[in-house]
Amino acid sequence: MVMRYVRTQKGDMFIASTAVIQCEAFKMMASFAIILYQEKSVPKSVRHLVKNIIDQPVDCIRMSIPAVIYVFQNNLFYVAVSNLDAATCQVTYQLKIFTTAICSVIMLKTKISRLQWISLCILFVGVSVVLLPSTKSTKGVTLDEDKNRILGIICVVTSCCLSGFSGVYFEKILKGTKKSIWLRNVQLGMFGIAVGFITMGFKDGIKVFEKGFFHGYYSVVWFVIFLQSFGGLCTAVVVKYANNILKGFATSGAIVLSCIISVYLFDFHLTKEFTIGALLVVLSVFMYSKCSVK
Repeated sequence: MVMRYVRTQKGDMFIASTAVIQCEAFKMMASFAIILYQEKSVPKSVRHLVKNIIDQPVDCIRMSIPAVIYVFQNNLFYVAVSNLDAATCQVTYQLKIFTTAICSVIMLKTKISRLQWISLCILFVGVSVVLLPSTKSTKGVTLDEDKNRILGIICVVTSCCLSGFSGVYFEKILKGTKKSIWLRNVQLGMFGIAVGFITMGFKDGIKVFEKGFFHGYYSVVWFVIFLQSFGGLCTAVVVKYANNILKGFATSGAIVLSCIISVYLFDFHLTKEFTIGALLVVLSVFMYSKCSVK
C-alpha cells in the first residue's frame, strides 16, 4: 500500500532497482545482527560465517537461485504497483498461493486435499473476476492507461509464478538442512546485492550515473524499504515455523485493508466485479488454510 503511494507521487521518482538493493542489504544486516547476538562476539560470528559460507561454497551457491529470483521478482513488483491500483495488485498477488501449491506438490511431494484444490479453483476464479474490467471502470480510460494496466497484470502474474517456485525452493533448503534461517538470509543477501547491482546496471545504469544512487529518496521511501525488508524476514520465519491458518488470516486482512485504504487514499472505486472477486479470494484463502491434509 505504501509502495503504491510512493510510486504515484509527483516529482522526481526514486529508482526502483536501487530500492531492491537497499532491501537486500537491510535484510542481510539484520540477519547478521541476530547471528552476532547468538554468537555473543564478532570473532565468533565471523568464524561462523566463514565456516558456513567460504568453507562450504557448494551449499552456499544453492542460495543463489532464490536470490536471483527474489531480485527479479521485486523489480517486477515495483513495475506492477506503478501500473495497478493497490487493491487490484494485492488481490491478484494471491495467485502466488496457487503457484506455491503446485510447486509444493511437485518439489516437496506435499499432499493437498480435495477441498484445497477446490479452494485453488475459487482463487483463480476470484482473481479473474477482479481483473475483468467493468463497464463503469472502462469509461474514459485511454489507450495508454489500458496498456499500463496490462503491463501491471503481466508483471504481478509473473511475480506470482516466480514467488511460488522461489518460496518452495527456499522452504526445501531451510527444512532440509540444520543451518539457521539467519545464516540463509545472509547468504541470500550476498547474492541478492550482487545480482541487484547487475540488474541496476543494465536497467538503470545511465540514470543512476547521472542522478545518483539515492536520487528521489525521502522518509517515506526509506519506510517502504524497511517494510519490505521486515516483511522478507517475517516470511522466512513463517516458512519455517508458522502455520497456514495464521498466514490465511494475515492475507485476508491485508486484502480487506488494501481495499478500504485504496478507496480513501487513491480514490479507488469499488465495482461489483471487484467486490465479488475479492470476497472469493478471501474465501479461498480461508478454505485452503483450514482444509489441509492431516
